[in-house]
Amino acid sequence: MSIRPFKYLSPLIVFWAAWRAFHHTGVVSFLPVIYAFGVIPLLELFLKPDTKNLSAAEEELARNDRTYDYILYLIVPLQYYFLYLFLSTIQEPGLDWISKAGRTMSMGLLCGIFGINVAHELGHRAKPYEQWMAKALLLTSLYIHFFVEHNKGHHKRVATPEDPSSARYNESLFSFYPRTILHSYRSAWEIANADQRRKGRPALSLYNEMLQYQLIQVVFLTVIYFSFGIQILLFYLAAAFMGILLLECVNYIEHYGLVRKKSKQGSYERAMPHHSWNSNHVVGRLMLFELSRHSDHHYLASRKYQVLRHHDISPQMPTGYPGMMLLAHVPALWFRVMNRRIRDQKLAVQTD
Repeated sequence: MSIRPFKYLSPLIVFWAAWRAFHHTGVVSFLPVIYAFGVIPLLELFLKPDTKNLSAAEEELARNDRTYDYILYLIVPLQYYFLYLFLSTIQEPGLDWISKAGRTMSMGLLCGIFGINVAHELGHRAKPYEQWMAKALLLTSLYIHFFVEHNKGHHKRVATPEDPSSARYNESLFSFYPRTILHSYRSAWEIANADQRRKGRPALSLYNEMLQYQLIQVVFLTVIYFSFGIQILLFYLAAAFMGILLLECVNYIEHYGLVRKKSKQGSYERAMPHHSWNSNHVVGRLMLFELSRHSDHHYLASRKYQVLRHHDISPQMPTGYPGMMLLAHVPALWFRVMNRRIRDQKLAVQTD
């Protein structure tokens, strides 16, 4: 058995940091956030991106190595254990508000990195039990509709004005947040309703997967309320909302300003590697299970995370995802850095 898959155990550092955060107060309660948005961006300023791809033989071995899958499966029980740990420790008597804020932000980070990101990878799999695990993870962030909209909406409409998850040129992150959250949710309902009509059923029925997901989330919140009380429920809602914002911030940086061409017949060109921003910064790649090799993911969504490839034509981010997410929260700097890269990318595609 190859040792190569075990580098993807490195995201478990975030779980370790969360365990410390949930059992300590003060600055330590922010430890996962400090690691994700302090340590990693700093490391990626000095570590060079790695553009190397696996050889054909290495890729075949990696694709068939189930260890990569088992690492993802491990995340599911860990995420639920840490959610329980958060709910149990946030109510400790005498806990100060700084520590409560730190623990809530730490849980929010878990919701974003594991509750949504790992669910994103599993949600693209064909096996029913892997899709079930994806939905179970999304439940911890109260964002199960992502499973519908992302797979049946975003991947079809990426880098077009019709896609609520693709940020437009000169659109700030703070304008993008409400647009993508509201319209993605509406899009998921439209997709689910259309699926029911195609099957000859009324849109609003218990067969509608979006209605099922809303009921599951209501039951989930009800269990938390009766088990831990209203105050703990509110802290959990804050953490889940942070996870959602992290996801949408990632959506923002992944497709900002990139547009697919539309033919005279009204159809868009196929999504190609140059329609998604890419990052080969190693630490961020490992932390997010290669999500930052996003160009190849949209080019061929069926590729598993361990075999995603670098494409020379894909536009490159100046740093990894954590650093780019921080930059996105300063719109003036973001536009200054990224708008120039968009212009350069357009020239590169035209001359390719």
